[in-house]
Amino acid sequence: MQNIVFIVLIGIGATLVMDLWALLRQQLFGIAPTNWGMVGRWIGHMRNGRFSHTSIANADIVHSEKAIGWTAHYVIGIGYAVLLFLIFGEAWLLEPSLGPALALGIATVVAPFFLLQPGMGAGIAASKAPNPHAVRLHSVLNHAVFGFGLYLSALIVKFAL
Repeated sequence: MQNIVFIVLIGIGATLVMDLWALLRQQLFGIAPTNWGMVGRWIGHMRNGRFSHTSIANADIVHSEKAIGWTAHYVIGIGYAVLLFLIFGEAWLLEPSLGPALALGIATVVAPFFLLQPGMGAGIAASKAPNPHAVRLHSVLNHAVFGFGLYLSALIVKFAL
C-alpha cells in the first residue's frame, strides 16, 4: 500500500514539475503552455466514437473539457509513474536515480507524437503544425522535464515520508 501512495505522489509531483516548467517557458520565452481544454475536448469526443479530428480547435465544445483535460494530464502522469515502477521495481523507489526516470520521461514522447497530435489534427509528430520541428523539440523537452520531475519527486517522497 505504501508503494501505491509513493507512486501516486511521484506521478503528481512529476506532472506538477512539468506544469511549472510550462509556466517558466511562457515567462522566459513567450511559449504558450499546452491547452489542456483542447485535450479534454479530444478525449470528450471519444465517448461518441470520434478519435481523430482535422482540427480539434474547430470541433464542437465538450462540457467540462478543461476539467477533463487537466484530470487526464495528471492521471496520465500517475500512469507513467506506475510504468516506471513496473519497469524498475521497488528498488528504484528506495534508491531513485536520474537515468531511468529521464529515459522513461523522454520515451513517453511517443504518446503525443503518435496518439495525441495526430488525433487532434496536427499529424504524426506534429507534421501538420506550422513549425513541426519546434513542436517536436518542445515535446521532447517537456517530457524530459517530466522525467526529471519523476526523479525529483521520488527524492522528495523518499526523504519526506
